[in-house]
This record gives sequence, C-alpha cells and structure tokens, in this order.
Amino acid sequence: MVLLAPRGRVPKDRSWKAARAFMGKVDDFLQALVSYDKEHIPESCLTVVKQEYLRNPEFHPDLVRTKSTAAAGLCAWTINIVRYYEIYCEVIPKRHALSQANAELETATAKLLSVQKKLADLDASVQSLTAQFERATAEKISCQEEVACTNQTIELANRLVKGLESEKERWSKAIVQYEKQQKTLCGDVLLTSAFVSYMGYFTRQYRVELLNNSWIPFLRSQKVSAPLTDGLDPILMLTDDATVAAWHNQGLPNDRMSTENAAILTTSERWPLIIDPQQQGIKWIRNQLGSELRVVQLRQKGYLDVIEQALSCGETVLIENLPEQVDPVLEPLLGRHTIRRGRYIQIGGKECEYNSNFKLIMHTKLANPHFPPELQAQTTLINFTVTPAGLEEQLLGQVVSQERPDLEALKMKLTTQQNHFKIELKRLEDDLLSRLSAACGNFLGDISLVEQLENTKSTAAHIQYKVVEARENETKINEARELYRPAAERASLLFFIITDLSKINPMYQFSLKSFNSVFNKAMERAEWDEDVRTRVHTLTEAITYYVFLYTSQGLFERDKLTFLSHIAFQILLKQGLIDAHEFDFLLRFPVEASKLSPVPFLSPYTWGAIKTISTMENFSGLDRDMESSPKRWRKIVESSCPEKERLPQDWKNKSSLQKLIILRALRPDRMTYTLRNLAEESMGKKYVDAVRLEFDKLYEESVPSTPVFFILSPGVDPLKDVEKLGLKLGFSIDQGTLHNVSLGQGQEEVAERALRNASKLGHWVILQNVHLVACWLPSLDALLETAAVDSHPNYRVFITGEPAPSPEKHVIPRGILENAIKITNEPPTGMNASLHAALNNFSQDTLDMCTREQEFNSMFFSLCFFHACVTERRKFGSQGWNHNYPISTRDLTISANVLYNYLEANAKSMQVPWEDLCFLFGEIMYGGHITDDWDRRLCKTYLQEFMHPKMFEGELFLCPGFLVPPFMDCSGYHSYIDEHLPSENPTLYGLHPNAELECLTVTSDNLLRTLLELQPQDSSRGKGAAQSTEEKVKSVIEDILDKLPEEYNMAEIISKTTERSPYILVCFQECEQMNLLLAEIRKSLNELDLGLRGELTISASMETLQSALFNDSVPASWARLAYPSTKTLALWFSDLICSCRELDSWTQDFVLPAVVWLSGLFNPQSFLTAVLQSIARKNQWPLDKMTLTVDVTKKAKDDFGHPPREGAYIHGLFMEGARWDTQSGVICEAVLRDLTPAMPVLYVRAVPAEEQEVKSTYECPVYRTKQRGSTYVWTLHLRTKQPPAKWIVAGVALLLSV
Repeated sequence: MVLLAPRGRVPKDRSWKAARAFMGKVDDFLQALVSYDKEHIPESCLTVVKQEYLRNPEFHPDLVRTKSTAAAGLCAWTINIVRYYEIYCEVIPKRHALSQANAELETATAKLLSVQKKLADLDASVQSLTAQFERATAEKISCQEEVACTNQTIELANRLVKGLESEKERWSKAIVQYEKQQKTLCGDVLLTSAFVSYMGYFTRQYRVELLNNSWIPFLRSQKVSAPLTDGLDPILMLTDDATVAAWHNQGLPNDRMSTENAAILTTSERWPLIIDPQQQGIKWIRNQLGSELRVVQLRQKGYLDVIEQALSCGETVLIENLPEQVDPVLEPLLGRHTIRRGRYIQIGGKECEYNSNFKLIMHTKLANPHFPPELQAQTTLINFTVTPAGLEEQLLGQVVSQERPDLEALKMKLTTQQNHFKIELKRLEDDLLSRLSAACGNFLGDISLVEQLENTKSTAAHIQYKVVEARENETKINEARELYRPAAERASLLFFIITDLSKINPMYQFSLKSFNSVFNKAMERAEWDEDVRTRVHTLTEAITYYVFLYTSQGLFERDKLTFLSHIAFQILLKQGLIDAHEFDFLLRFPVEASKLSPVPFLSPYTWGAIKTISTMENFSGLDRDMESSPKRWRKIVESSCPEKERLPQDWKNKSSLQKLIILRALRPDRMTYTLRNLAEESMGKKYVDAVRLEFDKLYEESVPSTPVFFILSPGVDPLKDVEKLGLKLGFSIDQGTLHNVSLGQGQEEVAERALRNASKLGHWVILQNVHLVACWLPSLDALLETAAVDSHPNYRVFITGEPAPSPEKHVIPRGILENAIKITNEPPTGMNASLHAALNNFSQDTLDMCTREQEFNSMFFSLCFFHACVTERRKFGSQGWNHNYPISTRDLTISANVLYNYLEANAKSMQVPWEDLCFLFGEIMYGGHITDDWDRRLCKTYLQEFMHPKMFEGELFLCPGFLVPPFMDCSGYHSYIDEHLPSENPTLYGLHPNAELECLTVTSDNLLRTLLELQPQDSSRGKGAAQSTEEKVKSVIEDILDKLPEEYNMAEIISKTTERSPYILVCFQECEQMNLLLAEIRKSLNELDLGLRGELTISASMETLQSALFNDSVPASWARLAYPSTKTLALWFSDLICSCRELDSWTQDFVLPAVVWLSGLFNPQSFLTAVLQSIARKNQWPLDKMTLTVDVTKKAKDDFGHPPREGAYIHGLFMEGARWDTQSGVICEAVLRDLTPAMPVLYVRAVPAEEQEVKSTYECPVYRTKQRGSTYVWTLHLRTKQPPAKWIVAGVALLLSV
C-alpha cells in the first residue's frame, strides 16, 4: 500500500481491513506489482517503508512464511524492490560517465582506421612479392621430395616383395586348402554343428564312436551325400591353436576331452550346463573370465537380483551347484522367452531388460544327474568329469614337479612359451592381413605396414627356430617324464577306485582336492633312492599304501576287504596279470544248479557250478577229474582252511584267480579268506594287517578347510579322542576354546554362530548328530566353505553323523563328505568282547549294592550274557534275528536296576520272581524293541534258558562248556570270561556251526556282488574289458525276450471250466499275476531296447533296469510284481520259466498237480488257505476252527502220480538251521556244510484245531527266502525228539527258496 500509493501519498489507514480492500481486485493488484515503476519511487513512500517495515526484524520472508506463503512473497517483493531502487540510484551517475567515455573512444577509433588503411596497402604489396618467391622455392623442394619419395617407394616395394615372397608359398597352399574346404564346407559345418549340439554330455569313447562310426558313415551313405573333409577335426572348425593355447594357460586340462568341452562351451548358442564333479571346468571358467564373472547359487539370498542386474548389463553369470530340479522362476531365462520384440525377459513376475551380450553358464557337482527333458532341451550339457587319461597327465605333472622340479618347470615354460608363440604369431598374421585387406590405393608408402611385415617374418623365423628347439627339448623332457608315468597311472586308477566307493555307501565321498593332498603327502614320505626306476617303484607303492590307509579309516569294517580286493583286482587287470573274462566269471558266477550230483560230498548246486566252470578253456576236464579222483577233492572240500591247501594234480599250477574260481564253487564260505590271501600275495602283508592311525596323527592331516567327520556306530563315542587331544593342545569347553553343539531343533543358529566365531578366534567346534538337521545341511555346507576362508590357522571343525539305513534316505551333502577326513569307529565284535563290554557298564558298587549278593551276582552275570548274546547274534543275519533291533546298553542298565529292585522287594520271602523278571526283560525292556513274533519267541526262550534256578547250584551252562561263574567280584568275572569262555563260534548262541558258514557265504556273495557293481562299465578304465555294458545288456535282453512265454489268455482259460473251487480260483489268480509280470518284463525290455538303439530317451527307470541286467540282479520293477527272491537274475528267470510250465500243466484240465511246487506260486498263502477251504467245505467244518497239519513223507516228487483225496502234496521246501531225518521222521542236527537240505514231499491237510497233535512238535515258521522277516508264509508243526527250545535258538525254519 505504501509503495503503490499514488503520487507518494502514503495512506494513514494501513490496517488489514484496508489492505484487504486494497488487494480486492487480484488481477489489478498483480498487474500493479508487475508494472511497478521501480526506478522512480517517491521519497515519502521509501522513507515509510524503510522506517516502519524494513527495520522491523519480523519483516522477513522466512518468518512471514510461517503465517502465510502469499504474504511472504509480498514481503520478499518489497525488500527486493527497495534494494533494487537503492542500487539503481548508485548506478545512474556511472552510466552518464560511461556514455561520455564512449563518445571520445569513437573519435580516436576513426583516426586509427585511417592510418591502418594506409599500412594495409603497403603490406599487400610486400605479400605479393613474397608469394612469388615462395612459389619458386616450393617448386624446387617438390621436385627434390618427389625424387626422394620415388627412391623410397622403390626400396619399400623391394622390401614388401621380399617380405611377401616367403608368405606366397604358405598362402598359396592355404588358398588351395580353402578351395577344398569350400566344397566340403556345408558337410563340415553340419557335422560340427551336430558335434556342438549333441556331443557335450558323452564320454570321450562315445564321442569318437558316434562321430566316426555313426554320423560320418550316415552322411556318406545318403543318395545325395554330404561332402566331408577327410579326418575332420570339429575343434579346428570351432577354434584355432592360439585360442586353445590360451585356454591351457588359463588352467584348462591338456587332455583332448577338456579341449572339446571348452570349444563346445564357447560356441554353443544354448546356455551351457556343465557336469563337473571334480570342479576342473569351473576353475578354468573362473580363470578365463576373472572379475567379469558373476557367481551365484540358487539357495543364496538375492541371487535373482544378481541375475537381473547382469541381464540388463550384458554380463556373464555362473550358477554353481545346480540341483536336478531348477527353480521354475528361471524358466523364461533358460528358454529365452523374450517379450516386447526381444528386448525384455520376465523373471519372477518382473520384466527385466535383456542385453544381447548376456551369457549364462550353469554348473553342477552331481556326477550323474537326471535333469528334466525340458532343461536338457534348453541347455547344452557338457561333461567335464575328469577322465582317467586327463587325470593321469595332471598327476604326472605333479609327480615330476615333486621329483624333478627343474624338468617340470622347463616343461611348463616350454608349454607356456609355445602357447604364447602360437598366440603371438596368430595376432601378427591377423593384424597383417587386416592391414593388407584394409589398404586402398597405393599402399607402397605405408612404411609401418612394411615394417610390420618384416617384424612378422623375423618373429616367425625366430618362433620357428624356437619351435624346433622346443620340440627337441620337449622330446628329451617327455622321455624323462615317462619314467614317472607308472606312479601317475597308479594314482589315477586309485582315484577312480575310491570315487566308486559311494556305490557301496553314500557316506564314502572323496574329492579330487583331498585326493591330491594325500597324493602329495605320500610322495613326500616315500623313501628316497638315487635310481629313478627304484624311486618310481617306491613312489607307486607309497601312493597306493597311503591312499589305502586314508580311505580305509573312513570305511566300515565290513567294506574294508571289499575295498582292498577292488584295488588288488584293478591293479592286476591294469598290469595284465589276470584274465578279464575269468575275472568277470568269478564275479558273475553264472551257474545253474544241477538236479543231482554224482559226487557224494558235493551238493547239486556245487556240481552245477563245477560243470559250468568246466566249459571254460582253462578249466576243461575239471568235472571229469572230480568224478574220477573224488578223494583228493574231498580233502579240499572238508578242510577247515581250504585256501591254504594245494589243489590236486595239475590244478595246483593254476593262477590265484583260477584257484579263486574253483574255491567259489567248492567252498564259497572261505572266499573272504581267499581274497585276503590274494591281496596279501599281490600287494603285501601290510595291506592285510593295516592298523588304524592314531587320532593325533589324523589331526595333523587336517586344516581349517578340512573338517573331521566321524561316521557313528552304536556303542562308540568318538568324541573322547577329540576332547582328550583338545585338553593336550589347550582346547576345552571350560576354557571357552571348544564349542560342543548337539544339533536338533533350534540349534542351527547356535552352530552357525559358533562356527563364525571359532573361525576368527581359532577355536574348535564339535557338531554332533548332523543327520538330525537335514534341511539345514546345505547351509552348513556353504558355511563351512566360507568360514574356512581367511580363518585362524588353529580353527577346526569336528562333525558326527549316522549313516542312513538306505541310500534313498541319505541326507548329508556331498560337499561336506568330500572335503572331510572321514573316520569310522566300531566296537569290537564277538562274544568275548561283547560280554566284557556289558560288564564294563557297571562297577563293583553295582555288584555290592544288593543285600542278596549271591543271587543278584549270578543273575546279573546271566543278564549280561543274555545281552551279549542278543546283540552279537545279529551278525548271523536273518538266522539270528528276523529284523534288526536297536538294542543298546541302556536296556541292560535298566534291566539290572529292575533285577535289583525285584530282589530287594522279595528280600523277606527270599523268593526269586523268575516269571516276572523274564516277562519284564523279554516283553518290555528288550521285547519293547522287538516287532516280530518269532523274534519275541526267541528272546523269551533265551531268558528261560539263562534265568533258571539251576544257576544257584552252579549247574547251569550258559553255552556249551561255559558254566555260570561262582560268586566273584567284578575283576573276577572278567578273568573268568577270559579263562573259561570258549572261542568264538555259533554254538555260543545256540546256533549250528552251519550258521557261521552261511554267514560267511552270504558275506562272500555280497562282497563279490559289490565288486561286480564297482567294475567300470566303460572301456576308458581298465584293460581287456570282457564286454561293454551295452553289448552285455543287449545280449541279456535278446536272451530273455526269446525265452519269455506268451501271456495267458484269461478269457479262454476261464471258459474252460465252470467249476470255481478254491484250487481253481488260486490257479486263476496265479495266471493273472503271471500276466502282469510277463507284460511288465516285455514292456520294460522293449523300451530299454529302443533306448539303447537311440529311438527313445533313456529315463531313470530304464537306466536302473540296464544296471540291474548288467549286474545280473532282478530289476526292482519286476520284483514288485513277483514273489520275493534273493537269486540272481539268471536263476530267478529260470524259476519263472518253471512256474509258467507248472501253470501250463495246471490250466490244461484244472486237476490239482500231483505234487504242487509251492515255491513257484506268487501267493503260497492263498494255496494253503485253499487247502483249508476245500476240506472245510467237504466236511462242513467251520473254517475259523481249522488248522493245517503236515506229514513229512519219505518220498520225492517223482514218486507221486496223482494228488491225494484230501489236502495236497507240496515240494520245493528247504530247512535251515537243522535237517529232516527221513528215517526217524523228526528234526535232527544238521550235517556240516549242508546249509539248507531239501525237504521230502510234504502232505498238507486240514484238521480241526483241537485235533492237531502239538506234543513233541516244533512250531516251525515257513519263509519265502533266507531274508525271512516280511517273507513269512505259514507255520507248520514238525515232529521233534529234542526240546523245541533247541530249535528256536538254532533259528530253524523252512524256506521256499535258497
């Protein structure tokens, strides 16, 4: 209002009301502000504004803005207008002075221009004269330069011609070669494209076979054949020597397969997915790409963010440790499903910009992954698994580096030099050709081009000279290196042997890194010798022994002989000292049992084996010799140590392997001893007598990145050794330097924290029972790896975990097991050790605590013997217990407390509650674990035998030759055991000596079957393979399909009779079940046959079937539809054919066979039930009150011509644990070495339950196979003169199949 006052008349009323009225017309007010004459402000207005407003400290835009933004603007406008006016008033005089000075300047300038014009005229005249002079001078110089240039051009032309003269011959040859390639280019490119697309996953052997034996012949056999270059090498089509040399410098292994893999990886259009268990491929990729590579794992947090960023920036991403099932969110990326004209890819619902430079590489450590078909189609699978040849070369380099570092350094220098030469020559040549092709017009003046040509030529000449020199040196070096090859060859063989051990138990995992560590330490410890050949032999032996020791410490006792035998056989095969066909025969042992044996001391099965062996060239006449000279052979068969006996006559000259084959037929129970002898003979006694390394020495082998993994066994605490060593070295829980974490729910974070802290502070960490936290184990695997990086040198991790009951339930990651030093600790076995161990759970105080000392001590000792008996009986397999039970020392200690309490409770009456105690021990303490009724019967029988009043009279024998000891103290009992307990044998447990022979036979069969499964199934390992996997499997398929009967026409069979008796219904059911089995066999074999021909994709089920056929075992898909069997595939299929013949005969007229082969029925229970039903219907008896009774005849199957009027005759049963005395008609002791004597024909009929004769009978269970347990069929009462308890503890049973 003040500033806008007209003519400087400041209004007196400047209240808000007046101001609001003044601003009423907003547009006019704003226009007044905009057009305000800021250069002519009345003095009166200015004075009022300055005095009344500007001096007021509250008149400030920032303060006013707190009340009103508009007012703040007016405030700022007022301040700025006044400031402007004040500055304007100061500037006006200066402007007048400037105008006057400008006028004076214009006058002076006019005078200057006049003078300058005159000067310019004079300069122009001088320049004209100067130009004429310069033209004359330039013409003279030009002539001189032209002369010099011409001379130089002539000189350069001469140099260029001379330089290209040497290239002419090579380039002329190259042109001829290119012209030839032009004709074959299409075929070459087609073949190379197929190579890149399909070859990556195959091994070297299959690649060569596919390329040379399939693809090239196919292309040439077409009507319009594709022209191909002779001896085409796909690698040369994909890359060049210089690139390959650069790869090798970056750490790519030198073998051919690795070079092929690298070529496929770098040229493939699809994303490469590398199978790299030993992580050699990933090492090369990391070296090659360096910091440009982005590495992620699917389980790490934020991995999608890394991929999205790399996708938009065009970077390379490596996905490590890919599982078989890939996160579906990556599907669009794997399939490159772009959107918006290829500019974006949708990942996880988010559109990400797609840079065409982006590359994805996937990697898995799985050795034999089964990726989904869609993933295989979207990626290029590349098999980077280390090859024996490739590993051998690497290990040879390490051996020579250790033994002759000068030699290996020179070799490496030469290799690197040669690679650099190739790279440099290629670069110079490419640059030269590029310059020549890019040159236009007259390029004779390009001095740098000529100089480069001369430089290339001189470099090439120098390189050529160096190459010749290097070749001479390389030849000498290679000759020297070859002397050390046996050590590298042995080490390579050993590595593949130990990696195969995971087939036995998934806990047995070993990495190339840990193997290299053992390999290098073995070389360091090998005895030095000046003679190279002696030194190499010493090295080879040292490497073999230390790898054996390192591996054995992590194996269970039951697998150590398998491992040793595998090493021995593979070394002998590699050295050509045994015949591959004979070895294959030993493992497979494809024999068929004979019906009769002409040699009385040989069973029909053994005779069948001898007849089969005799068909082999080196065993011709063996059967005839045994028939003609039975006494000599009988000595071998009946010897307690036949492996130490010499074979009769000329057979004594047979090799160790040939003797093994003969002994497997005659005495399969002694195969473990024979194999041990063979290992000792071929490798040395130290392998057989190998002692366990002390934990202190094992600790010395560990480093922060190598955890120690204890594979747990029941009854052993391996951590005692850790704690003992920890105290010695200053690590304990009390000092806070040892962290013991027992894993379970909620303990994962505690363990992670302990690991992180310990790695920094150098502490020890114990992680107990890692198998209980399966979901957390992948995180533990990654944490162990990261915690070891830059960790304290004293940092160590000790892990304990139980092995899974089956491979399918295995949970511990491969990474943890591969990197760890694995240690097994198993308790000593045998009655003596077990009885001592049972007593060691108690002290003298336990024996002294009861007031009825004598009774308590005697019963307590019997209880300990019972505990040792039931735990050690497990080693006899199913003849010991039908099932495995987790019986522990806890059961013994609780039972001892119960015994004490009950004796104290009955102290006044001085009675011993025998029944109560037997019930508590047999049904609750120990019986609580037992789920099988027959096992519970055994447990109760043992207790009835051991808990008996006779013990107080000193008349109770706990086992033959071992009386209950008299009253003693604790140490006295230990001494009594050592002095009086008989040596370990089956009679200690009430079993027949045959039980041990059966146990040894089963162990031997399992060992040899495991060895068969461990055999390499390709020709790249081992020499003289008997037959390749495919050839063997194809022959088995053809053989089975040729013999396989047709399926039964059920409609036709059913229409043959209108009768529906129980027997006929059983026949129908058997035919239907047989049809299901035959259909599955035919379908699966035809599918596999198509798969092997390449007409179907090999699935996991087909691969399993192929493996089963190769190993002569019954495929799981067939076994599910058949009856249980433990036989080999050949014997099982023979039984199947016999079953079909039985059914063919039965379905002719539906008359019950004279003697039914019970073993050949799918469901023998249904047939036995049919016997009950048919007699119940005939006599109108209630079915639920009837039972089967059995009469054992004295006749064989062929003695019967027709079925009985009631019931049925059955055959095909065998007795285990005893034998049937045909003359006496009772069960009696078995004959030594006759493990499962055949039963005569049994007459089965039904009678009312109350009429059955049970007195003087043994309630004998019938099982399908020796595995017993779930294969239970029925119970038959057999006559006996001995107490039934004798046969119960002997594990006597009838079997349908042996």
